[in-house]
Amino acid sequence: MNLLEMKHIRKSFDGLEVIRDISLEVKKGEILSVIGPSGSGKSTLLRCAVMLETIDAGEISYLGERAAWVQDGVYHTVKGEKARQVRSNFGLVFQNFNLFPHFSVLQNIMDAPVKNQKRPKGEVYEEAKELLRKMGLSDKEDAYPYQLSGGQAQRVAIARALALNPKILFFDEPTSALDPELTGEVLRVIRSLADLHIAMVIVTHEMNFAREISDEIIFMDKGVVALQGTPDEVFEAEHGRMREFLGKLKH
Repeated sequence: MNLLEMKHIRKSFDGLEVIRDISLEVKKGEILSVIGPSGSGKSTLLRCAVMLETIDAGEISYLGERAAWVQDGVYHTVKGEKARQVRSNFGLVFQNFNLFPHFSVLQNIMDAPVKNQKRPKGEVYEEAKELLRKMGLSDKEDAYPYQLSGGQAQRVAIARALALNPKILFFDEPTSALDPELTGEVLRVIRSLADLHIAMVIVTHEMNFAREISDEIIFMDKGVVALQGTPDEVFEAEHGRMREFLGKLKH
């Protein structure tokens, strides 16, 4: 059974179709990277997957359970306990960290598991400390977001997403707000997550990283999946738009 299925997704903003009939699936433990030029709909696709955006057509399922769908032109989504169950499947890491500024690092990580998942505080505390150790941030548990570098803040954001024990992690351009040195630091952390066998969907402009880490790559262009396959299939493809895209990145 697929962990995530998106079928025939469409999304428009002000009459402009940003996503045009996209279908994809992610299996347990699979790493999927989404690449493509700016404005091709990559981040919108991700936001639809985690239901931060409503869809105009199609269906989204997690572990075979419908989470959001459009029927006869009307958008539906699961509610109540069902919604909580669906959301427990995924974690999301944004490009601008989205940490709570008035919470310490430790509070940022513990907040959702305690409040939303109603898990025992002691257990969550131990897990949070272990996650910070994995992220190389054991000395930062009492720090506040403004005291962190961008790379440290992004590692805290990753720890916060992992604290929910998700089956799939979504990354929306996780390094776009970072300078090259800090980018390497965050990419190393994401690479290390592959050992945890958590599925990942990564929207990224780091091509070498995408090629190394992914099981599957989707190249989006103008709101459609223009190319899909293994890293080698996608990067070696004689595909006009893909070659043009890679050419522009080299300059």
